[in-house]
Amino acid sequence: MAIRKIREEGDEILRKKSKTVDQMTDKIKILIEDMKETMYDVEGVGLAAPQVGVLRRIIIVDVGEGLTVLINPEIIEKKGEQIGVEGCLSVPGKIAETARPSYVKVKGLNELGEEVTVEGEDFMAKALCHEIDHLNGVLFIDNVIRFLDPSEEEEEE
Repeated sequence: MAIRKIREEGDEILRKKSKTVDQMTDKIKILIEDMKETMYDVEGVGLAAPQVGVLRRIIIVDVGEGLTVLINPEIIEKKGEQIGVEGCLSVPGKIAETARPSYVKVKGLNELGEEVTVEGEDFMAKALCHEIDHLNGVLFIDNVIRFLDPSEEEEEE
């Protein structure tokens, strides 16, 4: 497996909509393993395939509760609102306050191609929304309430 280069703001791939994964190929499995290795190497809590230059609907998230891999994720339920600090591996040096749902339910496929439903509250909800946004060409800076000075940082994705 390999650590992949994380694409940064200004790279046009980050603004494109990702394509659905139609089948679990060896290439997709390698991509997922590379995404895991890359995210943990840079101490991130989430990563979407476009961030490593691949326009496929795949995200990984680990907010300290174990790794979640979702292929073709869709948010099927949202509740509440939370205002919190957010950052992004693809937008280094910028942090901001954003508004996200405080609860989400997401359906998708796991690494085995089986349908799964994942529920997230608070930080997990924020991370799921953040990574799914990447699949639609949306960066967290598109939804900023206010930018913060890096010294105000509390938690970063």
